[in-house]
This record gives sequence, structure tokens and C-alpha cells, in this order.
Amino acid sequence: MRQMPPENPFDDDKLKEECGVFGVVGVADAANFIALGLHALQHRGQEAGGIVTYDPEAGFNSARRFGYVRDNFTSQKVMETLPGEVGIGHVRYSTAGSKGATAIRDVQPFFGEFSMGGAAIAHNGNITNAEALKRELIDRGSIFQSSSDSECIIHLMARSLQRNIPERMKDALRRVEGAFSVVAMTRTKLIGVRDPRGVRPLVLGKVGEKGYALSSETCALDIIGAEFVREIEPGEMVVISNGVVESFHPFERTASRFCIFEHVYFSRPDSILGGRSVYETRRQIGVELAREAPVDADLVCPVPDSGTPAAIGFSHESGIPYGMGIIRNQYMGRTFIEPSEQIRNMGVRLKLNVNRALIRGKRIILVDDSVVRGTTSQKIKDMLLDAGAAEVHFRIASPPTMWPCFYGVDTPDRDKLLAANMTVDEMCAHLDVDSLQFITLDGLYRAAGVPEGRDANAPKYCDACFSGEYPVVPSDMIAKGFEMKTAAE
Repeated sequence: MRQMPPENPFDDDKLKEECGVFGVVGVADAANFIALGLHALQHRGQEAGGIVTYDPEAGFNSARRFGYVRDNFTSQKVMETLPGEVGIGHVRYSTAGSKGATAIRDVQPFFGEFSMGGAAIAHNGNITNAEALKRELIDRGSIFQSSSDSECIIHLMARSLQRNIPERMKDALRRVEGAFSVVAMTRTKLIGVRDPRGVRPLVLGKVGEKGYALSSETCALDIIGAEFVREIEPGEMVVISNGVVESFHPFERTASRFCIFEHVYFSRPDSILGGRSVYETRRQIGVELAREAPVDADLVCPVPDSGTPAAIGFSHESGIPYGMGIIRNQYMGRTFIEPSEQIRNMGVRLKLNVNRALIRGKRIILVDDSVVRGTTSQKIKDMLLDAGAAEVHFRIASPPTMWPCFYGVDTPDRDKLLAANMTVDEMCAHLDVDSLQFITLDGLYRAAGVPEGRDANAPKYCDACFSGEYPVVPSDMIAKGFEMKTAAE
């Protein structure tokens, strides 16, 4: 898996989700529902999006575009090319695959024509044995059209001897390692699957009388007026047709390991994960932070927008007033300008501006969701000091990010992660702030609804980016030289 450089020079210091998936069945004009759902999931991927639908007269139709959903899937001209009552969609931020003039081939959903009819799939996550599978499939005659790991699923389905699409998908996904939440479709069915550990999210919603939706997050159900039914269980496959939901468990049972960073940053705060409000979990992270790392100061400020709920929780628990010391420019898009060197040097100021009247002369507690490379943290600190802040104390709503993710998150190589190369004290000196503290892993677990904290022998969540303990061995990356955590670490 090749890590790709960010296109936006002003947003290069955050972990990026790979994608979001959405599908509907049993509704008129399915494509319009999908476009709305993808719009609600835009935070999970801004690079590109695609929609596939099926109509008995028009057959399978697809549209794949670079850029935002609002710019590509709102015109009547485009939407009229996507008729039908069943369809799936995908928004993408790549961690695997190519970019550039030919990269439209990597934009999902992917479509395949089988002997029993066509099928399309969209995948959120990352296949950790994709390179090995791809070599095997190519040796056996498969011809790949993209550089995406997700295409392996289509080729594995094509080689299955099962008689229908759901059974072929079961066959294919049993060969796959890593993390996957998949939505798929045939001419009449909508299919959803989560990997046995349930690393990435997938939820089921009811639309009208006989319609159903599958989505990466509940916030996308809200936008189409769907009723949240339940989460798809780890290792579960649902097949939906004619208003009926069938449930299967085709994989060997194992302990679930949902990605804890979904609670910290990836998911929208108005979504529900594991029966918990994401907003409330993030607010509770701030409460835990205030208990674990108190500091005498005048004002608690979030780095907007992801640090806001934690800052509110920190303020409430500590009794220190909350204030919007940094204001975000909501209209700073990825295609704002072609950045010259002079504009690049402005850096984060194009996205964030300090509320000088509020900051001047105050001791500031700055709450952010994470520190990755540390470049943005330095720039924000400089902005606050330039605005007259007396002190700057960083409080981070996640433990130190010390290890790369191989399950669908765009993470820098380990040598680019600040926390992998410095102690917290060294990071504090490097950022040149008055103090720096991260929430502990136990504190994060408590905020996420595990009162006893993290059980080292059986952790509830996937926290590999903090702990270095990977629930699925990243075999492709090990083959390329990645070194797993040692006992000494």
C-alpha cells in the first residue's frame, strides 16, 4: 500500500479516513437518495465519488467523478443517467491506489458482469493481504483495471464456483484479511457486510414502506429521513430484497475490534456508534482530559471543528471558561486556489484565524483531537502568541499517535509521526508550548464507554495507531519491511 501525499497543503496534518459507503433499495429515484447520503458522508472522503444504479429497462448505470458530491451529483442531467430503485455509492480519500489523469479507474463502486448477472461493490477499509491476493489472481489470468485493493474482491467473486452473488461474495471475503465494510448490489438486492472484527462502521436504516438503506454512519440516514434500525454486526452479511432483510454470519467468530479513532475524529459528531452519541463521547474525552491533565489557565479553546466537543467537556469539568479563540473559515475548499509558494507559507491561516480580542493576555488551553506530524500545531501556537496569548497549553483528545494504520486510514510512515520519534516532553519542547498532555489510553476507553479502561489482554477497540497492537497482521506491509512492535516497546 503506497501512502499518497495530500493534495491540500493546508490540511496535511490530520489522519484521513479512506472512504464512506451508502446504498438503498426499494425506493424510487435511488440515485437521489444516494447523492444525499454521500453528501452527509463527505467528511469521510473528498477526493472523488461514484454511484451505480440498476433499472430493468436501462440496465446498470454508473457515474464516477473527482471532487465533491455537491459539484458532481446535483445536476438533473447527471442524475437522469442513473435511474432505478436500487443503487450504491462511495466517497473516497485514497490510501491505496494511484492519483492523476488515469486515477478515475480507482474510483468506486466497482462493477463486474458474472454468469448470473452483474454486481457492483463499494468498500470502506483496507485489505492487508491485497498484494499477495493480486499476485495470485494475476498468475491465474485475472486482468486488473485499477490499482485499488478493493478490486481483488470482484476478481475473487468471479473465480468462485457458487451459484449466486451473495454466496460468491462470501467466498471472496473469506480470502480477504484486514478491514472491510462493503455495500454491494445486484439487479434486485442490496448487500452489506462487515469484517469479523467490525473495524469499520456500517448501519442499517428503513426508508418508507419497503425501502432500506446501508450507510457508513447514521448521519447519512438522517438526511434522507430514514429510520435507524441497527448496526450491522461484526462478521455479519445482510441481503435485502423485496422489503425483507436476511442475515448471515459467514465468517468464523472472533472478538470485535471497532476503530476507536472513529469516536475521536473520523465520524461526524451527530452520528451514533455502538449505541453511543459520538458528540457525547468526544465531550467525555474532554472531561477525562481535565481530570488527567489539569492546568491553571484563563480560557479553554478548541481547534475547530474536531476539537470542539472535547474542549466543551474540558471546560465544564475544569470550571475554566470556554471560548472560540480560533475561528474557522468554512469556505476554504480543496480547490480554493493553485497554491503558490507565498500562499503555502500562509499555511493554516487560510483555514483558521485567531480571535485576537478574546486571546490577548490570556493563558490558553488549546484542545485538539490529535498530533500527527506536529506542523499544524506549531503554526496554531505561533498564531496564538502573535495575537498576544500569555501562555499556550496543548491538551490532546487522543493518546500519542505512534504507529501507522493499515485498516483504511491515510497515516504517514512511522518515521513521520512525531510521537513515534519523541517523548511527550520532547514534543512539548519541539512545539515550544508551555505544556503538552495527551489523554491516556485508559482515559480514552473510559470516555468511549468502558468504565474499567483498556484490558491489555482483550481490548475492546482497535487502537493499533496508539498501542502498536494490530488485531490483523499487516502481511503485505511486513513483506515490504514494516517492523511490528517488539516486547521492549
